[in-house]
Amino acid sequence: MINPKIIDYVFSSASIQRWNDYPRMVELVELDKQAHKLIIAFFIAKLEKDVNYTHLIEASIYEFLRRVVVTDIRPDVFRNALQKKEKEINSWVITNLKTSLIDIDNGNFLKKFEDYLNNPNMYKKERFILKAASYLSTKWEFSIVYQTSAFLSDIEDVKKSVEEEIEDYYELIGVRKIALNKKLAKIVDLSGRLRFQKRWAQTPRIPETSVLGHMLTVAIFSYFYSLEVNACDKRLQNNFFVSLFHDLPEALTRDIITPVKYSVDDLSDIIAEYEIKKINEEILPNVPLSMHDEFCYLLGLLKDKKDEFENRIYDDEIQIVDDVSKYNMDKYNAVDGHALKQCDKLSAFVEATLSISHGIKSKELINGRKQIKKGLKEVQGFDFLKLAEQIDEEFCTTGQTQVRMDFD
Repeated sequence: MINPKIIDYVFSSASIQRWNDYPRMVELVELDKQAHKLIIAFFIAKLEKDVNYTHLIEASIYEFLRRVVVTDIRPDVFRNALQKKEKEINSWVITNLKTSLIDIDNGNFLKKFEDYLNNPNMYKKERFILKAASYLSTKWEFSIVYQTSAFLSDIEDVKKSVEEEIEDYYELIGVRKIALNKKLAKIVDLSGRLRFQKRWAQTPRIPETSVLGHMLTVAIFSYFYSLEVNACDKRLQNNFFVSLFHDLPEALTRDIITPVKYSVDDLSDIIAEYEIKKINEEILPNVPLSMHDEFCYLLGLLKDKKDEFENRIYDDEIQIVDDVSKYNMDKYNAVDGHALKQCDKLSAFVEATLSISHGIKSKELINGRKQIKKGLKEVQGFDFLKLAEQIDEEFCTTGQTQVRMDFD
């Protein structure tokens, strides 16, 4: 089962600064970059053949965890070091994470993590897609950095280096479409803009997290939940990608905090109706036609309503179900909507708890955290409330979590 130490590692990436040796108009952090990378990787993969999406998810989490551990090394230095000392670096990563990972999935997660780091041919196609997506998300960040760094003597050299790297990935159809500023590039831009929308925007908080970063933390929680309930591959994949995209429409509507959304009669229904309208007008036209039905299913578009947190299956048609475990076979395309809602709440709980542990404890955070905890419960044998209590004990008794910095 996932534990507070791994959750701490995940959220520490919200404090890892990127491009911090260049002037920036906004803060750029590792958590957001990783989330943007995964969204881009999803769409690149959908235009390729023979991609294993479970492998894509696992490889992304392994790479994420390794990046958090080696955060003090500049990415270009890190790549160079890997060429000469990869075995030693990977061994050090495992040493740092071993005690936190050993109990997850009866040790299988740690074993596959070690195998992945030590075998460059494992998940080879999925690695390449993630590498391309990482490049594109970095290029997107650089377009921000470039605006405020034009006066620096080396900026044109950096720009040339960034632009030239794209040739390494031209064999991927999705990369070519994004590079040529086709429709798919609009999805990359739309999702990237979610890093500018801050969670809990009405109160100070440390570390700040964006809507984009939040989507990834929920997706990671959903992955570990899926392992715990022995979800089949398709169910695990759906849970992850539903979580990864669950707030995508907020790029068009902005985040509306829960107390406002549900305290005004019928407001939540009006917002949902407007979200469907904007999805149909500004998101789906930019998504490859071949995946419209699948993407609508992931976003939670169910006939005349939208609810990404419904338990559902998709065989011949979409059906709402009470017990997803009865449909734990790939052919049912199951989604653990109720559990994903708990993952969403758990992420919000961690956001508030971390800030309070850092000494930033406004009444909004304290009250919000209390209300969130009341809504946490057990789903399919996975006790979200118990995990929240463990997080409480870990974060609120050990003081501040370590702030990690990165140089890009």
